[in-house]
Amino acid sequence: MDQDLSILDARRSGSRMGGPSFSLRHRLLRAFWSIVWTLLATWTPPPLYRWRSFLLRMFGARLAANVRVHASAKIWYPPNLIVDDNALIGPRVICYAMAPIHIRRNAVISQGAHLCAGTHAVDDPDFQLEARPITIGVNAWVAAEAFVGPGVILEEGAVLGARGVAFKDIAAWTVCAGNPARVLRMRTRFTIP
Repeated sequence: MDQDLSILDARRSGSRMGGPSFSLRHRLLRAFWSIVWTLLATWTPPPLYRWRSFLLRMFGARLAANVRVHASAKIWYPPNLIVDDNALIGPRVICYAMAPIHIRRNAVISQGAHLCAGTHAVDDPDFQLEARPITIGVNAWVAAEAFVGPGVILEEGAVLGARGVAFKDIAAWTVCAGNPARVLRMRTRFTIP
């Protein structure tokens, strides 16, 4: 019986019944990051996107050239953020990067959107944390105040309309909206050099 309890206690670590889900080092890095971003970035005007990109890179984010991250964006854990050329993370965007979030070339994440790479195992009595990566494809658009859940892929050119909620992948060049997101129509294909 005592052995069974110790196994149960070990399983509860990182759940609602146990200790933290992340190491002390991880939590300290996130706390320090939050302080740095608040003091050195949140007040900066829009044209200083290179400065904000520099700060993100210093904390482990992998950002390509010409990435624009607005000052009011919130990045939970920079080492899990990958942003390709000419992508935009708009005002008040939340990147809850518990797992990698990859924003591909020319993608746009509009104001107030939420990319959430973490959830909990709702059928597990210990309510364990689960983290799954998110990918926003080339030329894709996550519109204002939309929500993208853990493990979702927006394929090339896909659109998630304003306040849409995606818990499943969105096919290439489709326009989706609603909660849950459903296909409205096909989008005209294009290429940006």
